[in-house]
Amino acid sequence: MVARQLTAATHFPGQFPARQTGTGEQCSPLQEFFDSLRGCFTSPKKKDRSCKAFFGFTTSVFCFKLIVVNKKTQKQKQHIEILEKSQQLKFRMPTEIRISKHNALYQASIQLEGLDYTKLYRAYSGIRKSQIEPRVLFKVPVCAYMKGVYSSRKIEELCRENLVFRWLLEDQKTLDHCTIARFRGNRNLQEAFEDLFFQYVKKLENKGYTEYSEVFVDGTKIESKANRYTFVWLKQVSKQLEKIKARLKELVCSQGNLTSTKVEKRLEQLNTEIEAQGIEVKKGRGHHKPEIVRERDELALLYRRWMEYNRKKAICGENRNSYSKTDTDATFMHMKDDHMRNGQLKPGYNVQFAVNSGFITGIGVFSNRAAFGTLIPFLTYLWHKHGKSYRNVVADSGYESLANYRWLFENGQTAFIKPANYESGKKRSSKEQVGRMENMGYYEPDDCFICKNGRHLDLSSHYTSHAKDGTER
Repeated sequence: MVARQLTAATHFPGQFPARQTGTGEQCSPLQEFFDSLRGCFTSPKKKDRSCKAFFGFTTSVFCFKLIVVNKKTQKQKQHIEILEKSQQLKFRMPTEIRISKHNALYQASIQLEGLDYTKLYRAYSGIRKSQIEPRVLFKVPVCAYMKGVYSSRKIEELCRENLVFRWLLEDQKTLDHCTIARFRGNRNLQEAFEDLFFQYVKKLENKGYTEYSEVFVDGTKIESKANRYTFVWLKQVSKQLEKIKARLKELVCSQGNLTSTKVEKRLEQLNTEIEAQGIEVKKGRGHHKPEIVRERDELALLYRRWMEYNRKKAICGENRNSYSKTDTDATFMHMKDDHMRNGQLKPGYNVQFAVNSGFITGIGVFSNRAAFGTLIPFLTYLWHKHGKSYRNVVADSGYESLANYRWLFENGQTAFIKPANYESGKKRSSKEQVGRMENMGYYEPDDCFICKNGRHLDLSSHYTSHAKDGTER
């Protein structure tokens, strides 16, 4: 029989623990199993159906146990190794960090890996082999923002203690809070950050999450880190500048236009005359100055102040009336969070957001304190970055202006901007006011308006007014 010819030593060497028999020989469990079945095959008369059924059942059970034992043995060999020389057990401990694919930070990391970091690597010129890659430096703060952590020291703590952030570091050294702060505040990298942001927005568009049917625009004001009492007002600068120019014109040229070249030539003449006369200029109190020296000193002081006020006026620009000395990009404006409750002006920025399909598709930072003055430059900026324009623009009453309506109409965009008088116009007292233009009707045959009392209002004169947005009415 085939069963008699099978031996454990031939087909299963060293796989099962052996036990001692009564004669001093070792017997494997497989040999013992076949010995127990030998009685079923010694006599041909016992080959009945019950024996065959028993043999098939026990064989299947044994094969199942054999598979289970082999799997356990293979699993143990993955974690245990026996050294040949010392015969010691060596445990293999897995040190790889495994993150679930359903983890939000894991999914964010996979999506950020699909961006092009060429501009970031090019801008981050100080990279070395011992430093952390800019790609990792960018991913770590982004994932920290997803967890609501913005402090550089808190991000450093996450990199030391959180396994997900250890995985994000890709076996590189832990980030220091100074490294994170320098990376985020480096102005040379701002253009690269902006490029990565719009790359991600483009991915959302390609996957069908965003579209260009409508855009919701809104903004908020963020206080600057500049000192609160370092303001420079354009009105005061312009007033002082006119006084200085009038005095310089008296000293340099009573007729003609005042230029810096004329002032410099006059200073050279005065200095030459002082040297030719051999006048010794003494500084400090108690020393009498000749008339020509006093004229020279006054002219030099006025010239320096003239240049200084021109510089301040150029910094302020045309669209704002103030700035901070310690942060020239910040404008003094009213903040929503006024802890003094006195309407104090603070240096800050007007930040605008564009939202489509629940995703922020654009961010703009402006020095203009009024919301209506930021709509046109913000939508122009989005058009340059996206290459497309939104058909419908939705905004609140803070963006209402005649210039915005005209610009949107000329560009083929529909404005859904809430009128400033929408809420007040619904009141009964507002509807009964005679002088409100909304309560007047136009009578075409006589080309006139009819007021609430039924009187005809004919055209008497024309005049032009200039609005804050620069439009003429």
